[in-house]
Amino acid sequence: MEGPLYHLAIIPDGNRRWAKQHGLPLIEGHRIGIDKLRKVLEWCRNLNIRMVTLWGFSIENFERDKVEVNLLMKLFEMKIEEVNREEVHQHKIRVRVLGRKDMLPKKVREKIEGFEKDTENYSGYYVNILLAYGGRQEIVDACNSIIRDCREGKIKSVDEKSFAEYLYTKDIPEPDLVIRTSGEQRLSGLMPWQTAYSELYFCPKLWPDFSEQDLKDALDDYQSRKRRFGK
Repeated sequence: MEGPLYHLAIIPDGNRRWAKQHGLPLIEGHRIGIDKLRKVLEWCRNLNIRMVTLWGFSIENFERDKVEVNLLMKLFEMKIEEVNREEVHQHKIRVRVLGRKDMLPKKVREKIEGFEKDTENYSGYYVNILLAYGGRQEIVDACNSIIRDCREGKIKSVDEKSFAEYLYTKDIPEPDLVIRTSGEQRLSGLMPWQTAYSELYFCPKLWPDFSEQDLKDALDDYQSRKRRFGK
């Protein structure tokens, strides 16, 4: 592979199935899955991966059982509070949450906003978390913003470069590699515009069982490939 891996995107799938396999409540699978996210971010720093994007909750996930969704939102609120701020400041990690944040509970939004503001000037590492996110919805939101700006006379046309400026990820480089766990071999709407030329790696393990060696195996596989970008 030519050049280092800068941006890794992860679909951490399989928390609910893991909980069922172990006879645990679904929310316990989510809790363990969130704790695994923090561990994986540590492994990524050790491997000098500067940017990691994690899919935490999709718009479609709101259609799940209301009790599960409410418990998960409370878990998000608690885990944001538990994040080791000293570690974040020590490594100068900028944290951003991307998605339709207005769909999230007020307390979750407030904690997210505080976290983003506290880290907005950091540039050591970058962590992007997709919450209330959908790839199609992101493109729809971009199109509506373009329509608005056209009506206001701010723009007359768009090309690929200018269209990308309307996405949630407007100042974020496209992922080099996408890892999905649990054996599912699809992206399920993860950044459809941005992943056009990303390399894909599907790990059969459920997310709570994902190990440091699994991460290294994915990176080894990535390094063995040659990215052609359609050329």
